[in-house]
Amino acid sequence: MELGALSVIPVLIAIVGSLITRRPFEFLLLGSITGCIIMYGWDFIAQWVALLQTTIEGNVWIILICGLFGSLIALLTKARGTEGFSRFAEKLCKTGRSSRIATFILGVVIFVDDYLNMLTVGNCMRPISDKRKQPRESLAFITGATGTPVCMLLPFSTWAAFYIDLFQKQAEVQAMNFASGMDLFMHFLPYNFFSIIMVAVTFLFALGVIPPIGPMKKAYKRVEAGGTLWSEKSNADNVEFELEYDVPTDNVAITEAQADIRAMEAAGDAGAVAVAINDESTGQSKLSAVENTAPEAKEAEKSGQLIDFVIPMGALIVLTFVQDILVGVAVALVVCLVQYLIRKKMNVAEWTDTVYEGFKDMIPTLLTLMAAFMVAGAADAMGLTPWVIDVAAGFPLPQLFPAIAFVAVGFVTFATGSFWGTSVIAAPILLPLAASMGAPLMLTMGSILCGCTMGTQICFFSDGNMLIASAVKNDLIDNYFATLPYLGLSIGLTLVCFIVGGFMLA
Repeated sequence: MELGALSVIPVLIAIVGSLITRRPFEFLLLGSITGCIIMYGWDFIAQWVALLQTTIEGNVWIILICGLFGSLIALLTKARGTEGFSRFAEKLCKTGRSSRIATFILGVVIFVDDYLNMLTVGNCMRPISDKRKQPRESLAFITGATGTPVCMLLPFSTWAAFYIDLFQKQAEVQAMNFASGMDLFMHFLPYNFFSIIMVAVTFLFALGVIPPIGPMKKAYKRVEAGGTLWSEKSNADNVEFELEYDVPTDNVAITEAQADIRAMEAAGDAGAVAVAINDESTGQSKLSAVENTAPEAKEAEKSGQLIDFVIPMGALIVLTFVQDILVGVAVALVVCLVQYLIRKKMNVAEWTDTVYEGFKDMIPTLLTLMAAFMVAGAADAMGLTPWVIDVAAGFPLPQLFPAIAFVAVGFVTFATGSFWGTSVIAAPILLPLAASMGAPLMLTMGSILCGCTMGTQICFFSDGNMLIASAVKNDLIDNYFATLPYLGLSIGLTLVCFIVGGFMLA
């Protein structure tokens, strides 16, 4: 079913409504329902339920990865393995600048899979970034910008493997007689402008050469003024501090507690901790800070060891490289069970309860993710992708074709939140079209790569951005607006590269 411009309506509802209200879940659902109404009329309810079932069935792999990764993080936290990693990393990250650089380096090193990259970097570096008083928006930006773009630049990643295989199947590429997939990759790599520029911009931001801009600058000012490290909408995800009881989530209470703790730390009291104290006047609990001098508390501080973090994460990374990230996270959970039983960190019942709790913590992210996939499914059923590509193909100037293809592919990826489907549809259409009109073929391949990468970066409801928000525990939309100026800079420079390259190579 191809409905032309009508196919844009569900996506516009989801985007505009989410950005205005900052409540993406509700408007993603509304967008999917609207799409079903346009397509099926009065039968929309049954068709929407069918779309829901199809979406869940088609994304079981992602559901399992996200949920089980939540379980793994919960296990590492309960066993205090993350504390062991934090103490090790603190020796290298003495300042906010060095913590940003460390985040960037870790993002580059974990290049095997973008999901692995974003979930691992965000969760691992959050405690370090917090201690160096870096706003969560900064951590989210560096984590996201070293996720997909880095994977696109290295031939051993899942993204690069996908595009090598996709391009090799096209007759126009086969006619160029590349010796191997690696040979093909090395030829289109220089035209992957967006990934190259995005990584460079992120590195310069980590170094402090590019300063905080716009919403990112406001986030830094919030922290400098003694406010929370996370945005106000993220209070509910950060009440733990890491406490095991309920406390109010207003900024004032948390900020006062932070100020007290910072004062005690400045006085050399490393035993300062956050506690909940009952306020008799209100009958509610509030955050406060007290001196932690109990021997058992000091012993607990020592119990977080690097080995409790390194072995499970090492198993995850190795198995992801050899097999698949789902296999990797499943094996990592078993490694945690065996290791923590041997080290008497927890028993089987505690391990099971923690796995449940960690999976449960990912449910809000998974629900929003499924709603986003439903919008994408509705837009795809309405023929959004071929319509946008047909519109782009209506501009036959060979010199500008790669730039137009970049914008068109980027828009479709942004609108659907899916680079896989967009690439599979776009490549067989755009490459023959480029060849027939005399547009640079390699540059057109680069435009497909860059468009898909750019689209996933600017799509706030993409799976990657949702996973990052979950990992860094900061509001999805706040992350998005803070990152937008740097994305805009990278997109503008990329567009210039394609325009100049088109006139030089056509």
